[in-house]
Amino acid sequence: MPELTETREPPSDWTDLFFRYLSDEKDASVYTQRNYRQALGEFAQWHRDTNESPVCWSELERNDFRLFLRQLGRRELSQAAIRLRFSALNSFYKFLMRRGLVESSPVKNVTLPKPAKRLPQFLTIDQMNALLDAPMQEFEAKRVAKKGTKKKVSAVPYLRDRAILETIYSCGLRIGEICRMLAGEIEPDEHVVNVHGKGKKERQVPIGRAAVEAIRLYWERLAKPPALDEHVFFASEKKRSAIYPRLVQLRLKNYLSACGLDPSLTPHKLRHSYATHLLDAGADLRSVQEMLGHSNLTTTQVYTHVTTERIKLAYDEAHPRA
Repeated sequence: MPELTETREPPSDWTDLFFRYLSDEKDASVYTQRNYRQALGEFAQWHRDTNESPVCWSELERNDFRLFLRQLGRRELSQAAIRLRFSALNSFYKFLMRRGLVESSPVKNVTLPKPAKRLPQFLTIDQMNALLDAPMQEFEAKRVAKKGTKKKVSAVPYLRDRAILETIYSCGLRIGEICRMLAGEIEPDEHVVNVHGKGKKERQVPIGRAAVEAIRLYWERLAKPPALDEHVFFASEKKRSAIYPRLVQLRLKNYLSACGLDPSLTPHKLRHSYATHLLDAGADLRSVQEMLGHSNLTTTQVYTHVTTERIKLAYDEAHPRA
């Protein structure tokens, strides 16, 4: 998701109710809350600068948002960045309507630029295997380099990193889900994980033997394995604080570079790889939808386009009459 760079705060009125709703009831991610807060603040500031008066959300009309859209276009923002801002405004007005604070949404019928159709990026199975091997290869290289010196290299962070990569790929988890996961949510004998996803939605997904084994090896090297109510992965073994998204992103960037892969790829691309590889192997779309935690089948269907494009490419390259 594209991020906003503006830091202005929206006025303290209905927006406070909205952000409490996002946090307490919707259980929206910190990224969603931050982006929505900045989007509403940006609109409020634009309205104040343009009209020389504070924004009154109940008195706005569709034309106000059309003018805002035009101003965003003049700034040459990407389509995704523009749609993100209007997604926040649209969600805000839906909330106001549900609370009976406004009768209709002036944002609803504003025509936005169509999003560019981009197929999800993913790693091939060989690339994925190389990435999964990278943490322990790096540990071994550092261990050998320190041999003969007094400095020892701890295997713990590398075992943790391998277990994180294995679990994301094995279960198709979002980065927030992997960071929030508690030890008690893994059922190793049943080979399933109870995932607390976006919007307080829960789902149960299979976890492969390789991921279970990677977690076991990581826990074995900890001074004390996590209790059932502790997080699966620690950012710091001493403080036993939960791993956080930025650290996962930085560690992944390091291993991608070590494998000669694009270091800008995000943890979400491992989720894309998970879905693509399942569909390539014949998994049915509905099952993949449930495992990914998608509310809408349309969201999952984009991965079928990836598979179809690969089939067409193979045909074009191999068939004599293509």
